[in-house]
Amino acid sequence: MTSQTSELHCNTFNSSHVQFSPDSDCATHFGYAKIGSLRSERHPCAPQSTLHEPLQHDSATRYPPTRASGPVAMMKDKADYSLYLVTDSTKPILGDRDLVHVVEQALLGGVTLVQYRDKTSDTGALISTARAIHEKCKAHNIPLLVNDRVDVALAVGCEGVHIGQDDMSVSSARQLLGPDKIIGATVSSVEEARIAVEQGADYLGIGTLYATQTKKNTKDIIGINGIRGILRYLDTADEASKKIKTVCIGGVNATNIPLIIHQLFAPTPSNRSPKTIDGVAVVSAIIASPDPKSSSQTLLNLVHSPPPPFKSPSALPTFWLENDTEEITHVLRTALAATKAVKSKTPLTHNMTNLVVQNFAANIALALGASPIMANYGPEATDLANLPGTAAALVINMGSVNPDGLANYTQAIRAYNAAGRPIIFDPVGAAATHVRRTAVSHLLAAGYFDLIKGNEREILQVARATGFAVTDADETSRVQRGVDSGAPLFSLREKAHVVSMLARRERNVVLMTGAVDVISDGDRTYSISNGHAYLGLVTGSGCTLGTTLSAYLAAYPKDKLLAGVAGLLHFEVAAQRAAAREDVRGPGSFVPAFIDEVFRIGEEVGEGKMDWEGVARVECVKGVEEGAVLRLE
Repeated sequence: MTSQTSELHCNTFNSSHVQFSPDSDCATHFGYAKIGSLRSERHPCAPQSTLHEPLQHDSATRYPPTRASGPVAMMKDKADYSLYLVTDSTKPILGDRDLVHVVEQALLGGVTLVQYRDKTSDTGALISTARAIHEKCKAHNIPLLVNDRVDVALAVGCEGVHIGQDDMSVSSARQLLGPDKIIGATVSSVEEARIAVEQGADYLGIGTLYATQTKKNTKDIIGINGIRGILRYLDTADEASKKIKTVCIGGVNATNIPLIIHQLFAPTPSNRSPKTIDGVAVVSAIIASPDPKSSSQTLLNLVHSPPPPFKSPSALPTFWLENDTEEITHVLRTALAATKAVKSKTPLTHNMTNLVVQNFAANIALALGASPIMANYGPEATDLANLPGTAAALVINMGSVNPDGLANYTQAIRAYNAAGRPIIFDPVGAAATHVRRTAVSHLLAAGYFDLIKGNEREILQVARATGFAVTDADETSRVQRGVDSGAPLFSLREKAHVVSMLARRERNVVLMTGAVDVISDGDRTYSISNGHAYLGLVTGSGCTLGTTLSAYLAAYPKDKLLAGVAGLLHFEVAAQRAAAREDVRGPGSFVPAFIDEVFRIGEEVGEGKMDWEGVARVECVKGVEEGAVLRLE
């Protein structure tokens, strides 16, 4: 028991990683999605390893030849969208350079599809430039599409067009171009996607994800959840919708593309391999680059790289043992190993938390055997996340919310994600105010969290921010009085449903605290009934649980769920032992005794004088039904 008081037209895209796994079974299990599907000879700039083959396509090779022996009729079913270059001829992006030369360098670097976009030149100039670009594309066996101008595409004889919502319809373009040309459409809603598929589009440019510098008058910024909704519709509609290719568009850059690819692959208990994007589009990352070839090579390598550090799979498989007794024995044995790891590794726990609890949290970290640093300044995070030979984790505690704080949190999140170090997110008071609800959405968009902990209303707000709706919810589930947890809303199985659904979709660990804590990684769900009521009478006890969890996830990364269970047991059994002491008369005398017992448990486990049998109240929660509380909108 714990508590707290206290259109693909002109968007800017840059490059970074995408996450993949060597084989489809493993990829499905760990939640990785592969984008792109080239089906001809391997490009020399591509990685030479053949480990990371696409999940949803045949086994033919993925990189086209750099030179064709002659003119090639590019069939649209052979097009690859993984690295989609959209040109920009404007002075701020292109400068004084020659666009055709820039595109040629990008082709040498490995871009897989080119869209020529120019909204200002006259028709003659458009045709002349498009022909020159087309010659370069044909030499590399890469399709060229023209933005909007079907007449220019016909005059040039290129492979297709891209149609925006303000341009002619897809069906009209199809009538003019015929069945063998590639036609793409910009969409920002389910209805626009439905119409585009119905009219025969070959791919969708879905967005706008974020506001961009190249398109400042964007009217449809739909974010991650908007794109998720469109992908989910396509995945559940007719066969044409399931098969249509998709590209993520709008504000993608080097700092956010790993997270975007991760977030847009959003499994549920009933669908572990949902439809995801087939590529990312890039403008300024290549067009504005002083070395377009090198930038394209870098992007191509990153697109086809293994999973980024923040989403490396656990070293241990995640499965239930058939017998609950054996499962719990395994959990408790692992918990002991995790406690010993904390004592032996002295992990760094970097707390970005409110001033009220910093002293308490630092003392808990020391009692655990961890090394605390209470540093709220974002620029420090890169050095702390990359300390050599040191296990480290970050705690983002949303106790104090202001613009400067959010900026610091964001910088730290990105640093720890890049270093592959775990992050614990404690959305304190997430449902209490509009400011806090907005902050939760901002932080979830900023990076990946390995573990999210909160009470019922806080976790529900996180679920809403990730695209879930709460079934039959009334205002009592939306409103939070300060940071108090409030009256219970759900049964144990309903809580298990919420945390397992959210954990599966976000592919992390979710902990809902209360009289009975429920924790899940989307596959395995446990309830823990240890703790003491005094924890609810002490300011910041829930915040110090976040510190505890950070130490455990840093020291025992092999299984983050069981590391979380171990941290909970250490924390809550210490509370029970402290409350039972004769020198404890209430919450005031409880706090120092609690710190002592946190220390003593670590010492006893390290010396082999204690185990969790007969002490830990852990149970498996199996057979949780989908749709009991949360549903996807």
